[in-house]
Amino acid sequence: MLRASVHLDPRWNRGPVDPRIYGGFLEHLGRAVHEGVYDPGSPRSDARGFRTDVIDALKGLKMPVMRYPGGNYVSAHDWKDGIGPRESRPRRPDFAWRSIEPNTFGTDEFIEWCREVGTEPMLAVNLGTAGGREAAEYVEYTNRPRGTSWADRRPSEEPYGVKLWCLGNEMDGPWQAGHVPASEYAMRAEQAGKLMKGLDPSIETVVAGSSARGMSTYLKWDREVLEYCWDSADYISLHRYSENHRNDTAWFLAEGVEIERVISDYRGLVEFVRGVKKSDKRVGLSFDEWNVWYRQTGGDGGWEEAPHLLEEVYNLEDALVCAQYLMAFLRNADVLKIGCLAQIVNVIAPMLTKTDGLLIQSIYHTIRMIAETGHGTALTPIVDSPTYAAGDRGQVPMLDVAAVQDGEKVWVYAVNRSFEESVELDLRFEHQSLAPVAGEILGGNDPKAANTWENPNVLSPKAWEGGEVVVSPLSFARFELRPVPR
Repeated sequence: MLRASVHLDPRWNRGPVDPRIYGGFLEHLGRAVHEGVYDPGSPRSDARGFRTDVIDALKGLKMPVMRYPGGNYVSAHDWKDGIGPRESRPRRPDFAWRSIEPNTFGTDEFIEWCREVGTEPMLAVNLGTAGGREAAEYVEYTNRPRGTSWADRRPSEEPYGVKLWCLGNEMDGPWQAGHVPASEYAMRAEQAGKLMKGLDPSIETVVAGSSARGMSTYLKWDREVLEYCWDSADYISLHRYSENHRNDTAWFLAEGVEIERVISDYRGLVEFVRGVKKSDKRVGLSFDEWNVWYRQTGGDGGWEEAPHLLEEVYNLEDALVCAQYLMAFLRNADVLKIGCLAQIVNVIAPMLTKTDGLLIQSIYHTIRMIAETGHGTALTPIVDSPTYAAGDRGQVPMLDVAAVQDGEKVWVYAVNRSFEESVELDLRFEHQSLAPVAGEILGGNDPKAANTWENPNVLSPKAWEGGEVVVSPLSFARFELRPVPR
């Protein structure tokens, strides 16, 4: 058995964890909305058509914000199609996913659904084929008191009070409806942000950063947008989808190194623009699309309603990579303020539905294990770990580690990337004697093992049995530490 040391000191920290890093993303794509969260034909739905099993499962993930309605979908979407009496709403072709959108689930249903889940809406506005006026009217509809045209059409007497707004989506991408150069997008975003905040100064806005690190305009786009929108923007978005096309688990499990690199890129970018502006303002990072996604690709829905699109089946190695995303978010809590798992049901999601069933996927478990406990102050662990060869990613630490302090409790999270070696942790906490009192581990021998409809519990967490603090091969572990009684 190998050994690794984890040295923690409450003075070495990144500040408080913003709970919004554990958010989700619901897009009108495939079966995410229709047959996902909304399925009037299912025996598992309530009178409103909301899938109650999906709601219960999402409550377990403790998602404090939910991004909606896109995604690529939003760039050709008119939010006004999804309000008013259902029987009067238009059926529309969806440009992004070549599907038919019936608009039977729109803004009002989404807000009501969010309240059932216990999450706050994070609405995206169309800056591809629409502009600042439509965005401001959306804020009027959701946030203004009655007495003006759009606010009077809202079924709720009280405003919805939506605080987080995304100004378009991935506008750097040629695939995006209304794709424009950074200079044009920046002007649109600045105009929209000012109009929206003019109606409700309490809202926060997210400008669209690069869609991927591989884009030729990566960071150059972001710098231009952020410099132009610095005074009005509160956050800049970043997106990443991890893949294992080469079918190399050792390489894939080093993905945490790349996640850290992207966050570091944006940390430096924001500080650069802040320096150029000679500003004391802080612009946060919104990592509002992240996940593993590479097997189920293609966006052609065949002009069907609720087509089966992007329904990934997730395995153990995927779960270990998803854990590394959230652990990176914790280690960068001083700058990373929002995160949105893309997505939440059926489409690249931690759960799959059929009319009378729900399947919990592997990634659900590692996300839950961090999201339900990763609160308080993010600590900066000093880790001395054995390394292993990860292909062209070089020598990588066998252990990926994050930690938080929540009152007297300290939570330590660790991924063991090794195929064969267990690693015993030597946990040291400065100025106080702590001992592990509980733990939970998700792991196995086969990195490709996955839950299926026929065998839904192939991967499920097991309780730590006490004794030595050991992280087994190909596993993610969570340990709770408490003060030792004197």
